[in-house]
Formats: sequence, C-alpha cells, structure tokens
Amino acid sequence: MLERIGARRVLTIAALGAAVVIGAFAATNLAPNTVYYLTPSEARDRAVPVGQTVRLGGLVLDGTLRYEPGRSDGRFFFTISDGAVSVPVVGAGAIPGLLREGAGAVVQGAFAADGTFVATQVIAKHDEVYTAPKAGATPAHRTAP
Repeated sequence: MLERIGARRVLTIAALGAAVVIGAFAATNLAPNTVYYLTPSEARDRAVPVGQTVRLGGLVLDGTLRYEPGRSDGRFFFTISDGAVSVPVVGAGAIPGLLREGAGAVVQGAFAADGTFVATQVIAKHDEVYTAPKAGATPAHRTAP
C-alpha cells in the first residue's frame, strides 16, 4: 500500500512539473505577440523619450479630426485623449475607415520634440454594439471624409 501512495505522489509531482514547464514555455513564446498601449497620461508620467516607438490609446476628441488632401503627403490630424491629458496626433496617408470623433483609437509611432505624436499606424477601435444598416442606407461612418 505504501508503494502505491509513493508512486501516486511521484506521478502527481511530475504532472505538476510538466504543467509548469508548458505554462512557462507558452508565456515566453506568446509575450512578443501581445499588444499593449499607453494612455496619454501614462506616456506623460513615464516621460517617453522623443523618437521612441510606442502605442498610444484613447478617444479621438470631437472637432479635432481633419484631413489635408491638398498636401503632397496627405496628412491628417486629430487629438487623442484619456480624459486627463490630450495629445495632438499627425499621420500620413488615408484616414482609416472606422476612425471618427468620439471613438477609440490606438496609434503607433513616436513623439516629436514639440509634443506632437507622429503616427506611423492608426488602428481605429470599435464598440461591441452592432446595428445593421437599413436596406439602401449608407452607414454613418462611411459618409464622413
């Protein structure tokens, strides 16, 4: 009987050890694929250096989204905020289809010396509420420039 309890204990310890090794292996291999972003307040508090690539997330403030298609680089501008700190953002190219005022966005890029965030990538976030457009109607987010 004692031999059987000892064998069961060794098997249990081996199974727990294998689970720990598999968990550690999974965590180290998945870590580079996780996507984190800072809020404007966190970026200010951490004193992110000029030129360091980071992701910044927040809401696009109402009245700040504008596009200048006449420029050779087709720049667009908006301000992203977390409610406490606001950061002006400038990007080049076409505005993502879901990017709109009052909605969430995550931008990747770096701060310039003047405090402007120069975005190399803009990821518009959407809410979880889906409402199907009425037949023949154009969705509201497709009508803005």
